[in-house]
Amino acid sequence: MLEEKIKEVIEKKINPVLTKDGGKAEFVGIEDGKVTIRLKGHCAGCPMKQYTITNFVKTILMQSITEVKEVTEVV
Repeated sequence: MLEEKIKEVIEKKINPVLTKDGGKAEFVGIEDGKVTIRLKGHCAGCPMKQYTITNFVKTILMQSITEVKEVTEVV
């Protein structure tokens, strides 16, 4: 159920913004409130990707789902 909530937030709130720049976020997993994502497309190689994760993806997920405590990226 939690995974479904996370995927829904990514698809409805995060990816529409990232798609404008040719990118996308993909849910990888969650453990102890730590969400792991993978950035794809233009976002994967962008020099600003850490900013995107920290100041956009993490903020949206933590504001939308109280169980989310941290967001990290896997390559």
